[in-house]
Amino acid sequence: MQPATEKTLTEVTLLSDAYERALADNDLEALDCFFYNGAETVRYGVGENLYGADEIAAFRRARRGGSPPRTVIRRVITLLGNNAAVISLEFKRDNSSRIGRQQQTWYRSSQGWKIVAAHVSLMAEQSEAVQPAS
Repeated sequence: MQPATEKTLTEVTLLSDAYERALADNDLEALDCFFYNGAETVRYGVGENLYGADEIAAFRRARRGGSPPRTVIRRVITLLGNNAAVISLEFKRDNSSRIGRQQQTWYRSSQGWKIVAAHVSLMAEQSEAVQPAS
């Protein structure tokens, strides 16, 4: 694996920013374009497991009002060379005390950078070190 360049970090950072804007604006066309258009694309959400670009697009269209508004608290971008990256976000939804997490695996395909796997979750009220979830 070759070390990643600053250019790659800039590209992926801009994509993450654009994804957050599209999510906030409920821009379904843009959100669809961020995901790799294939059956092997996966998105695990807070309340759903979605397999393939078609299921992901259908979920977005069925969700009333789009994603709840949120503020990004922290973002870590891990580059895996110049053609793959993992973006890890911590966020807080408006009017909620719970912390959310989002992780996306991006891959530079022949169609440009695309999300091939994503996971969104909300943290439990307390650490499992204190009380394991049931």
